[in-house]
This record gives sequence, C-alpha cells and structure tokens, in this order.
Amino acid sequence: MAINNSNYLLISLTFFLIAFSSNHANGEVLKVGFYHKTCPHVELISKEIVDDVISRVPSLAAPLLRMHYHDCFVRGCDGSVLLDSPTKQAEKDSIPNLSLRGYQIIDKVKTALEKSCPGIVSCADIVALVARDVTVAVKGPSWEVETGRRDGSVSNITEALFNLIPPFANITSLKQGFLQRGLSVKDLVVLSGSHTIGISHCSSFNNRLYNFTGKGDTDPSLDPNYIKNLKKKCPPNDQNTLVEMDPGSVRTFDNSYYKLVAKRRGLFTSDSALLDDSETKDYLKKQGINQYGSTFFKDFGESMVKMGRVQVLTGNQGEIRKVCSRIN
Repeated sequence: MAINNSNYLLISLTFFLIAFSSNHANGEVLKVGFYHKTCPHVELISKEIVDDVISRVPSLAAPLLRMHYHDCFVRGCDGSVLLDSPTKQAEKDSIPNLSLRGYQIIDKVKTALEKSCPGIVSCADIVALVARDVTVAVKGPSWEVETGRRDGSVSNITEALFNLIPPFANITSLKQGFLQRGLSVKDLVVLSGSHTIGISHCSSFNNRLYNFTGKGDTDPSLDPNYIKNLKKKCPPNDQNTLVEMDPGSVRTFDNSYYKLVAKRRGLFTSDSALLDDSETKDYLKKQGINQYGSTFFKDFGESMVKMGRVQVLTGNQGEIRKVCSRIN
C-alpha cells in the first residue's frame, strides 16, 4: 500500500507536538524507581516471568523487544499497541504489527503485578520493562528503565500503518522518522542493532531478490552470494517462510548485526540503508570490529531509554489499565 509522504509527516508531527506540549504542561517526568514505594517488587516480578519464558521459548525475545518500538512510534509509549478491537481496527491489527507476538507474556506480568500491587503499574511501563528483561535474557545489555508512564485509551489501525517505519525505508525516511520523535541519527543506527535477534518472513524482503525495480532484477546493494543463499530459502512470491535476520546468532544479542551489514548482508532495505549515510556507516563499522571493544551495549541501553520517553503520558493523563488489552 502506497503512503502519501506529506500526510505521513503531518500526522507524525502533529502527534509529537500535542504530546510534547501536554507532557510539558503536566510537569511530570519519568524516573528510575517510580514504583519504589507503591510496588517495590515490580522489576523482580517482571524479570522472573521473562527469564522463565525465554528459557523455554527464546524466540519470543525479539518480538517482545520489538513491541516497545512498535508501541512508542505510534502515539508514543502508552501501551496502545496492546489494546484489542472487536472490529479489528486497533494498532495490533495493522499490517506492520501482524508479526508481533508475546502479548500473553505482557498479560502474565500484568496479572502478577495486579495481584501484588493492584491498580499501580501501567501496561506501558510493563512493555518497557519486558523489553529490557528479554534483552538481558538473551545475553544482551541491561539498563535502568525509567517508569511512570500512563496508559492511553486510543488505538488506531491507520495510525500504525502511517507511523511505523517499514523495512523498505531508505536512509532519508529512516532519519526523518527518528528525528520527528526526538531521536538522533545515532539512535537510529544503535536501535537498528536489535535486528541481531529475531526472524522475518520472506515477504519483507522478497522484492530485493526477484523484482527490485520492477524489471525482475535483484538489489545491487546486497552481496550476490547472500542473494543466492536467500533465494534457496525464499522462492518467488513466498509469503510464509521464516529467515533469521542475523544467521548463526539469532538467539544471542551481540554486535554481529553490524558485521553483516558492513558486508552488504543486511536483510532489509532499511538495514542496507545504514551504509548510505556517513554517520551511520561509520558507527556500524566501528561496532563490528569486536564485541569487547564495542560501545554497542552501552549505546543500546541509552537509546532505549531515550525511545522510552517518546510522547509519554504521565501524572493525571491517561489511566492505569486493569487489563492491558482493554481500557478500564
């Protein structure tokens, strides 16, 4: 589906300005330890559930990490991606979100927290905490999660389609999408490193293998040997086969993603696009040298904190949902 770029920019900018001015006037900010007195065991409860789940189903780490991004880039980090719609018109029903999984894990954490400290912890904060916990569970970095978000009450299928950056985005669209949300070019390339875990359907990159410009050609930015390997897994028009985004390291959070992209083996157009900007290209080449000399883990935690502040509801805004999939 084609998206009118001017409408996309207008909608995104409007959401950002409304949320920014509202939060500024509210005078509330997120902080580490927001639930220190009201729900002191919130982080322990989340971690114990996540560790148990990932030990049994490690493939859930990537979609649960992605869920935080998919939430924050539409209406801000307000838990709106979790809401159900009886007519299938919520964010989770939008095409970019159909591959999200793990909602039941968010619900499991919420149920445990409602038992321990009812009506206190927002679903938006649970999404942020779980994103950190699954990253740690697959040997990635830890960071201090700021909390104090409130839950939104609106979830719209069209807004998700307009505001989530697609895997075929070029470097200009990527930079604009991040900058509109107060995130830097560095944040863009750092958070792209989350593709070190997870899988994708062939449909997300099939055009790069068979019909890149509509003439039956391949994407020249991809390594030809990588194209051969991908074609073996993904026949033309394949919509269902799953492929590892970071082959050989799909269940371990590390810096190998940057090594692959530098070798022109980024699975998505948006991955390859990082080579089209001097700042992103310089960062990925530096981070791909070796794991121990890399600043990727430190940078990732910092960028996740920044993303977690996007258009948040705080103070008396929004609500604390009793059930994450529906408003009170």
